[in-house]
Amino acid sequence: MTITRRHTDATRALQGLEDGRSSVRLRAALAVGTAPDPRFVDKLIERCAVEPDFFVRDMLTWALTRHPVSMTLPELARQVRSERAQARSQALHTLSKIGDRQAWPAITRALLSDADDDVARSAWRAAVVLVPEGEESASAAVLATQLGRGQRETQLSLSRALVALGEAVVPALRTATAAPDPRVRAHALATQRLLRDPDAGFEFAIEEAKRVVALGGSGQEAGGRIGRVDR
Repeated sequence: MTITRRHTDATRALQGLEDGRSSVRLRAALAVGTAPDPRFVDKLIERCAVEPDFFVRDMLTWALTRHPVSMTLPELARQVRSERAQARSQALHTLSKIGDRQAWPAITRALLSDADDDVARSAWRAAVVLVPEGEESASAAVLATQLGRGQRETQLSLSRALVALGEAVVPALRTATAAPDPRVRAHALATQRLLRDPDAGFEFAIEEAKRVVALGGSGQEAGGRIGRVDR
């Protein structure tokens, strides 16, 4: 392929990323990922911040993973500090897909407790992928401060993140089962159940935990009761 042809294809792909039709943007992102080029990185990241279509955003992330980490990571680390929630969320999602632990310093406590649920969920997923060996317990303690937050989707996302950290979460969950807030206690108990039995459904675990809390249970006693319930 000649230099002129490559330049033309690159120009067409970059223009396609801003086309009004999502199908065109999807094909453009696929083309960019199929033939990685340093000229694409800034545009891909810029588009992630504003792209309205979920499938196109996912393709943009895939295209970024096809480029060298040395080119993508620095700008993604800047994007997680953006004022735009979607920019933060998609940058975190992309960092989790790249999976390079050099990005760990970008996963701040502020992001793990971000007021926007989409951003927080992306930060939780990124944290469990990028956490350095030996930092699991400290990360679990920070994640545990978000127990009881939001609706089911958000709570399930947090429980999955905590469970992914393994036994390192046990002390943080034990402490949370004695929290004053019944929502926190119930969420902690449900997460304990999922840690012991990954096949237990979250809906079942959270509803049973709420019943235990409503009956005055907490801490180890309640955790034991949930663990003995037949599915």
